[in-house]
Amino acid sequence: RHKILIVDDDPDFSQAVASFLEASGYDVLQAADGTEGLKVAKAERPDLILMDIMMRERTEGFFTIQEMRRTPALKDVPIFVVSSLYAQIPGFRITPEASWLAHDAFFAKPVDLTQLLEKIRQRLAETARKEVAP
Repeated sequence: RHKILIVDDDPDFSQAVASFLEASGYDVLQAADGTEGLKVAKAERPDLILMDIMMRERTEGFFTIQEMRRTPALKDVPIFVVSSLYAQIPGFRITPEASWLAHDAFFAKPVDLTQLLEKIRQRLAETARKEVAP
C-alpha cells in the first residue's frame, strides 16, 4: 500500500481527504504544519505528499517544499500542492516548472477529490514504472 502524507493546518480538510484516500486503499499520515510535515516525511518517507501553502505563516508550505527538496531521501518524492492560495491572492499563479518551487502539481481548494485521486494514481504509477525500468 502506498503511503501519502497530508501537510495541512485545517484539521477538517485534512481528515476529510485522509478518510477519502484511506477508503481508496492508501495509508495516510497527517501533519498540521511544515515543521511536523518535514519530521514525519523524514521518518516515514511517504510515496507522495499533499502540501498546503498557507499554514501558520502565509508562505510556510513554500519553505517546507524547498527543505524537502534539499533532503536527499525526499528529493524525488512527488509533492502536490493543495491550497486556497489562488482564492487568497487572485492573479498569482505557480506552475510545476517554477524553479523556486519544485512541486509536481497544484490543486486549488476546494479540491475535487475524484480528480485529485486520479492524479495521485497516475503519478504513483509513473513512479513505479521508473523504479522498474532498467
